[in-house]
Amino acid sequence: QVQLVESGGGLVQAGGSLRLSCAASKSIFSINTMGWYRQAPGKQRELVAVMFRGGSTNYADDVKGRFTISRDNAENTVYLQMNSLKPEDTAVYYCVAVMNYNYWGLGTQVTVSS
Repeated sequence: QVQLVESGGGLVQAGGSLRLSCAASKSIFSINTMGWYRQAPGKQRELVAVMFRGGSTNYADDVKGRFTISRDNAENTVYLQMNSLKPEDTAVYYCVAVMNYNYWGLGTQVTVSS
């Protein structure tokens, strides 16, 4: 079992940047997959980016080249660097740890104004 706490969300103008953090309550070294999802009002939760223990990554098409996922095993933290933000990136962003069960954080709000 692991608890996840997201932080770093906020209000930013289009074209700006934010870095989200996901702090885990235990070592993430052995967690094979960690990632970020988002959910906009009236829409389903969707994948943003995932990172596997070996370092490989996968991104949603509409964030490729703008967002970067990384993990710091020593700090038990996963990051999502978001650049060139667009209003359509507005959503609640959730961190997930894929283990025998998917563990989710409570989310952090990202609002991008035009």
